[in-house]
Amino acid sequence: MAHHFANDIPAHLLMWQRVREYAVPPSMIETATARRAVGDWAGACAAARIDVDLDLRAVRDRHGTDLVTHLRADLRRLAPDLLRWHMPRIAPDGRLRPGLTIPLARYRSSGATPLQLVVRTPPAWADAGQRMSLALWEVPGDSAPGHYPHPHPDRRFRLDLHRHLWDSGRSGELARRCGAGGPSSMAPPDRPGALSRPVLPDRPDRRTVHDSPWAQARWAAEAELLLLAEGRPRGAFTVRLGTRSRAVLELVAPDDSHAPTFRPLGEALPPQEVAALPVLPEAAARVLPDLELLRAGLVTAERLHPLVAVALAASTSAPVADRAPEPGDPHRVECRGEVHRIALRGGVLTAIDHDSAQLRREGLLVALGGPALPCLRAIDAVHRTPEALPAVRERLGHGDVAGALAVVVGLLGPGAVLRDGPLREELESAAARRIYHGLFRSGLVAVHPGAGAVRGRNAPGISHAEAGHRARLDRRTPLAMRRKRSGRARPRTGLTC
Repeated sequence: MAHHFANDIPAHLLMWQRVREYAVPPSMIETATARRAVGDWAGACAAARIDVDLDLRAVRDRHGTDLVTHLRADLRRLAPDLLRWHMPRIAPDGRLRPGLTIPLARYRSSGATPLQLVVRTPPAWADAGQRMSLALWEVPGDSAPGHYPHPHPDRRFRLDLHRHLWDSGRSGELARRCGAGGPSSMAPPDRPGALSRPVLPDRPDRRTVHDSPWAQARWAAEAELLLLAEGRPRGAFTVRLGTRSRAVLELVAPDDSHAPTFRPLGEALPPQEVAALPVLPEAAARVLPDLELLRAGLVTAERLHPLVAVALAASTSAPVADRAPEPGDPHRVECRGEVHRIALRGGVLTAIDHDSAQLRREGLLVALGGPALPCLRAIDAVHRTPEALPAVRERLGHGDVAGALAVVVGLLGPGAVLRDGPLREELESAAARRIYHGLFRSGLVAVHPGAGAVRGRNAPGISHAEAGHRARLDRRTPLAMRRKRSGRARPRTGLTC
C-alpha cells in the first residue's frame, strides 16, 4: 500500500495508520482473547508473541506467597495483545522501539528496591518477529541477561501508572485518561494554548514538536499521579520535548481541595538536578494515536482493538473513504489484442485463456531466448514483484509471518515456486533475521554479527575483523542493514509515541 495519499496528513498519523493495520492482526487478538478468557495467560502471551522469562515457583520460593498471589493476578488480567497495541514505536516503519525495559507493575518487597513486572523489547538487530519478553525485575543486574542492552526499567516509557494500556480489567479508563471527551485540538507547546512560551527550550526539536501533538490538558492530572507514586505530593517534573530539550515544570495548587495546575519552574536548575526530577511518561505526555486517527478519519472504531473501541465509543469518527483499485491489475492482461485472465488453477497462477500445449510451446520458446507472451510476462512479474509486495513487507516487518504467507499463497497459490526477485529476497531476509533473534535469546551473540567487535573481541563468524572494525557488506549481511549502509540518506530514528 502507498505510504501516503494526502499531503495534508501528518507523517506520524500515516505511520500509525499502517501500524494499526498490520502490527496487531485480528487473528492475534482473537487467539489471545480466547486464551485469556479461560485463564491461560501463558497461552495468551504466546499468541501475542511475548516470551515469558519468569518462573512463579522460583518467585514464590524467593519472595513468598503473597507476592506471587499479586503477580499471578496481574498476569491473569494482562491482555498481551492490548499491551502490544500500545507499545511505543519508532518512525518510519512503526516497529517496536528497540532495547526497552518497560515496567508494568510494582510490588512491595523486603529489599530496598521494589520488584517490578517488566516487558522488554530486543535490540534493533534482533527484532525479527517483533517479539517481546515478560520478566520480573528484582535488583539491578540480577533479572536481565548479561547481553541485554538496557536491563533497567525506563522512566520515560513506564506503564505502571497506566494500567489501562495493558490491564483488561481497567481498559475502560482509557477514555478518561486520554482526554477523549475533551477538546479535539491540543496545541503543541510552541503554539498558543495553556502552556506559555517560556516553557519551550531555546532550540526545540521542530520535527518532534510539530509531528507529535502533546496532551497538555492532561499534564497536570498525570503529573499529580506521577509525583504521588514518587512520594511527592507537589513539586517539579520534566517533560521530554525532543532529543536535547526538556521542559521543567512545577505542579502547584492553592490547596488539596483544588485541581492542580502546572507552570514553568521559576529558577533554572543544574543539569544534574534536572536529570534527577521525575519524568512525565510518554503515554501521558502525548495524545493517544488512536484518538488522533479517529478524529482525522483515518480509521474507524471497528478497525481498532476491541477494548480500545469500547473505551472510545463516544468519540466521533469520520468514515474512511475506500480508495479505488489501482490500474494495472495483474489478473487482467491485454495479450495479442485480447483481454486474458490469470487465475489460480491447480494451486498455481496460470493463464487460463491459453491451452496447456500453447503454454508449453511458449515456455520452450522463452527458454531458447525468444519473447514471452504478455500473460507469461505478467505471471513472471507477479512472482518476482507482486503489487501486494508492500503489504507483505509490512506484515513481515511487524512479525506477522503467517499473514504474509497467507497473502503470498492467496496471490500465487500454494503450489507456486518463488523466482528470484524482491519477493523472494524479502522472505529470505525475514527467515535470516529470525536466526539472529534466536542467537540473542540464547545469549550466544551480544551484538549484531556484522558489527565486527564485541567488547573488544572479534565477533563470531568474522575472523578477520578487529576491535572497532566496520564489517564489509556481503551476501550474509541482512537486507535491512545493506539498505541502511548503502543508502545515501540515513535519517535519524524519530520518536513517535
